[in-house]
Amino acid sequence: MNSKRPVNLDLSTIQFPLPALTSITHRITGVILFVGLIFAFWALSKSLSSPAGFAAVSDALANNFLAKLIAWGLLSALAFHFVAGIKHLLMDADIGVTLEGGVKKAQITVVVSAVLIILAGVWVW
Repeated sequence: MNSKRPVNLDLSTIQFPLPALTSITHRITGVILFVGLIFAFWALSKSLSSPAGFAAVSDALANNFLAKLIAWGLLSALAFHFVAGIKHLLMDADIGVTLEGGVKKAQITVVVSAVLIILAGVWVW
């Protein structure tokens, strides 16, 4: 057995760099969007079924705190996932694949996503 193998693999003690955190969060928001499609498709189906269904969904999104929270959460996940996806596309195109470029793109991803999430919150609430 190789004695130079890492001994500590406790993920809670490892300090991840910002590019790693944005990449992990990109995957998490993808899962959130996949699960959130259940709510989105239900709302779409209900709103297209009849005028009463449209009124019910419209009323829920206008007055129900939980519905607004779910809509804002889905829009927030979509915003981050979209911006981080563009970051990954730039990496695939060999743009900014240095350590400094990766950190800079991760910082830009966080800032742009935060702005979009705040704008989504203002729009939903």
